Amino acid sequence: MNSVEQMLELKTWAVVGANNNKDKFGYKIFRFLLDNSELTVYPVNPGIEEIQGNICYKTLSDLPKKPDVVNLVVPPKVGEQIVRQCAELGIKNIWFQPGSDGASVVSLARELGLNIVQSCVMVEMRNRW
Repeated sequence: MNSVEQMLELKTWAVVGANNNKDKFGYKIFRFLLDNSELTVYPVNPGIEEIQGNICYKTLSDLPKKPDVVNLVVPPKVGEQIVRQCAELGIKNIWFQPGSDGASVVSLARELGLNIVQSCVMVEMRNRW
């Protein structure tokens, strides 16, 4: 089983970069995961209080439960801080959405021993239905 398959079996996700703008992928991915699966999905964005009735958390350490997977929908520079937080919090699985997976942040995740996927989670899930 590859890392995509393994991560898709995990049930608690955080979407870092989730937002209220329906045109942005941070919103689309959060909604998709919430609507199309039996997952617990936490939105994370320090600038937003709530996304469609769901509490939006400021940081990963604010979450009520440690996520199995962190889905990144942020620029690579922001992603570097998040990847470091994941390592500190013992979160091993990072899912990089297209655009969040700059060479430096991917290489940092590898250096820290994290499991990574670089792909669109919506495409990967739809391919399995």
